[in-house]
Amino acid sequence: MKKIIIVHGWDGAADLDWMPWVTSEFKKFGYEVLCPDLPHSENPTIEDWVPFLSKIVGQPDQETYFIGHSIGCQTIMRYLESIDVKVGGAIFVAGWFDLDNLEGLKAQAIAKPWLEAPIDTEKVKNNLGFSITILGDNDPWVPYLKTKEKFEKLLGSEIVTVPNGGHITSDDGYGPFPQLIEIVHKRVSIIE
Repeated sequence: MKKIIIVHGWDGAADLDWMPWVTSEFKKFGYEVLCPDLPHSENPTIEDWVPFLSKIVGQPDQETYFIGHSIGCQTIMRYLESIDVKVGGAIFVAGWFDLDNLEGLKAQAIAKPWLEAPIDTEKVKNNLGFSITILGDNDPWVPYLKTKEKFEKLLGSEIVTVPNGGHITSDDGYGPFPQLIEIVHKRVSIIE
């Protein structure tokens, strides 16, 4: 069975933004869907999130697909660099390598290790069957052009631009997210 693992973002949860709607829709199509609450989402750390994701995934294979949001995309990339298995693919929603407009010392301190600890993007790329990155062209935190270029260059990602999509959260109008379902259906056949 094809498995989709959804990794929420900073201050996120399985029942926020588009996560519950997308989880329910994918289950209707027969996917096994895991959308866990990651620990300490108000203060995400690489040391907490990557091992937690690894336990959730179990034994990955080419029937394993990932969807991440924001720092969840970072978590997926850092997980993928730690394994020696090719997975089906990943969709990075509002993913980033750089951030803008972080307000306050606490936010900057939380983001610093994620921004500075290197990622072996070549290994991540080699472990992905496909990579798609969905970006809002007016995201207040993710610099659109710089991020688009990095995902294309470093991961070979296909880029999907959402005009005025912001950070692609419920505040930006994304509770239901049918575009994400369509993107997955184009790349992942549910016929066994």
